[in-house]
Amino acid sequence: MASEYTVEWTRDEQAREGTPLAVLLHGYGANERDLLGLVPGLPEEFTYASLRAPVAMGFGAYTWFDLDVERLAYSSSAARDAVEDLWNWIDSVRGQHSSVTLIGFSMGMAMATSLLRTRPDDFSATVGLSGFAVDPDRGEGLSGYFDDEALAARKVPFFWGRDQADPIISQEMIDYTHQWANSTVKLTKVLYAGAGHGVVPQEVAHIKEFLTAEVLHA
Repeated sequence: MASEYTVEWTRDEQAREGTPLAVLLHGYGANERDLLGLVPGLPEEFTYASLRAPVAMGFGAYTWFDLDVERLAYSSSAARDAVEDLWNWIDSVRGQHSSVTLIGFSMGMAMATSLLRTRPDDFSATVGLSGFAVDPDRGEGLSGYFDDEALAARKVPFFWGRDQADPIISQEMIDYTHQWANSTVKLTKVLYAGAGHGVVPQEVAHIKEFLTAEVLHA
C-alpha cells in the first residue's frame, strides 16, 4: 500500500493549477522542513512540494529507506520499493502542473536520480545536491530497473552541486555518479569549496539560474 506522505506546499491547492512543480526530497535523518529554506532563493513561478520520507527514525528524523550510515550500505530492493512508492504520489499530483522537476539533497538525490532513471520522459529537469546516484550493480533488486538508455536519448537537464571535500559521500559513490551523469544527462556540474555536506548561498543562486533557463524558458 502506498505511503501517506506529509507534504509542505508553498501554494494553496487552488493556486497550483498550471504551475511548474518542484518536488523537494530531503536527506537521511531530516524531514520535510529541511529544504524549505532553499525556496526563497528559487524561482517564484514554481509550486514547491517538500515531502517527508516515510520511514520514521524518531525525534523528527526520517529516511526514504534503511541505510547503514557507517558504510553507506543499503538494500537495493528497499531502494526500489521506496522509488515505486514515491511514484504513486507523483502520479497523483502531476496532472495539475505544467511540468515536474526534482530537487534532492544527499539521500534525496539518490531518490531523485532513481525516479529520473525509471521514467525520464516525465521530468523537465533534476537537481542533485551533495549526494549520489544509485549503482544498480550493488544488488539484484535494481537489476534492469533503470532505463538509462532512454535517459541518454532524452538528455534531461541535470544540475549536480557538491563540495569536493564532502565528508559524507564516498569517493566510490562520486566516481559512479560521475560516470552515470556524463553518459546519460545534460549535465551542469559545479563544485563549492567550503560547503561540506550542505548547500551554500552561491549554489542556491546557480540552481535558480538553472531552473529559469532549463524549465521556465526552455
